[in-house]
Amino acid sequence: MSERSEIVNLSRQYFEKNIGVRKIVPGQDYIPVTTKVMTSDDLAMLIEASLDMWLTAGRFATDFEAKIGGYFGRKTKSLLVNSGSSANLVAVSSLGSPQLKSFGMQPLQLGDEVITVAAGFPTTVNPIIQNGWVPVFVDVEKETLNTSLERIQKAYTPKTRAVVLAHTLGNAYRADEIAAWCKEKNLFLVEDCCDAFGATIGDRSVGSFGHFATLSFYPAHHITMGEGGAVIPADGRLKKIAESYRDWGRDCWCEPGKDNTCKKRFDWQLGTLPDGYDHKYTYSHIGYNLKVTDMQAALGLSQLEKVGRFIKARQENWQKIYDGIQSSPILKKHLSPVMATEGTTASWFGFPMHLNEKINRQKVTAELENRKIGTRLVFAGNLIRQPAYANANYRVAEELVNTDAIMNHAFWIGVHPALEDQHISYMLTQLEEILRPL
Repeated sequence: MSERSEIVNLSRQYFEKNIGVRKIVPGQDYIPVTTKVMTSDDLAMLIEASLDMWLTAGRFATDFEAKIGGYFGRKTKSLLVNSGSSANLVAVSSLGSPQLKSFGMQPLQLGDEVITVAAGFPTTVNPIIQNGWVPVFVDVEKETLNTSLERIQKAYTPKTRAVVLAHTLGNAYRADEIAAWCKEKNLFLVEDCCDAFGATIGDRSVGSFGHFATLSFYPAHHITMGEGGAVIPADGRLKKIAESYRDWGRDCWCEPGKDNTCKKRFDWQLGTLPDGYDHKYTYSHIGYNLKVTDMQAALGLSQLEKVGRFIKARQENWQKIYDGIQSSPILKKHLSPVMATEGTTASWFGFPMHLNEKINRQKVTAELENRKIGTRLVFAGNLIRQPAYANANYRVAEELVNTDAIMNHAFWIGVHPALEDQHISYMLTQLEEILRPL
């Protein structure tokens, strides 16, 4: 056995002996609303990558980028980034690239409008504002937490250039219908799939309909790299643009540690630079540096092997909680679960539900937390009521009635793969005890 193999095997033994899977005892231990699920394989892959001592993106990142798009029906290589928020920043910023003109697409200009929702996570919307475009907020449906094609169509004006929407808490919106309308209107569509790995619309995955899709690999999500995310472009032209924004804005597309992939490194003439200026130091966009390390990518590859099992567990746990609510007169009276959008299969990030409006949600969630049951609200609730957006430039297309209702009355509990039947039973029992006297 080689020294390297021995080190990796020892890391597996160390995991089994000292880390393993921590058992959560209901009522005694806190039941987190989200958590990572790790095995000795994950640690072994981290050690493998560490032993290479290639600290930036390398062979593991290349492998992951080649594989991940296939889960979303894309043949083009995807791009790893350091977070789901960065994925949104790269994807949305790419809609303003001057290079789109060479593909017959019109880039977004200062003041253009982008239709989105206020009932969501800030970094789905932030890149719109950061690029000088105007988010146009439409309301969502209470039953699904997602908006509809009809609402988007009503918000459309001649200034509308794109639609940017997240599949909320793993519940898919009808991206097929919205994509068809966007194509008709010559609009861009970005699907934020950070919470929705594995959700489908008909027989197609979410993320396969827009110009870009984005993913997050934060520990709370379906698979994890610790920190990490991905941009999934629809084709190679969009991939090249997004890669430039990710990699300092450079025009060169060489992998880290490689030179002259284009075979004409000193034969380019771009902008007003001198002929033959080194292509590695030629910049076509005002970009960022949002890459990952190879250790992160190695962990992602290991987690990717388990993603089918993780998705199945989330769907099964959601169903168990739903059945428990339906079988309890008390819970059924006071709680209205969010349901999968018609024509879709959700890959649930959590179990969202609406509380009877006559009951104080804060008291319910505080009591659940007191009983060691993790809870969360539907992210920012209504973004335009958040202090960060007090002076932001946006347009509200319709009264956000349902968005406000979600902000005031909705919350969610976990469905992650670490949950067992005893945890679900405990959560339901405690919910019933809390709501019984109300």
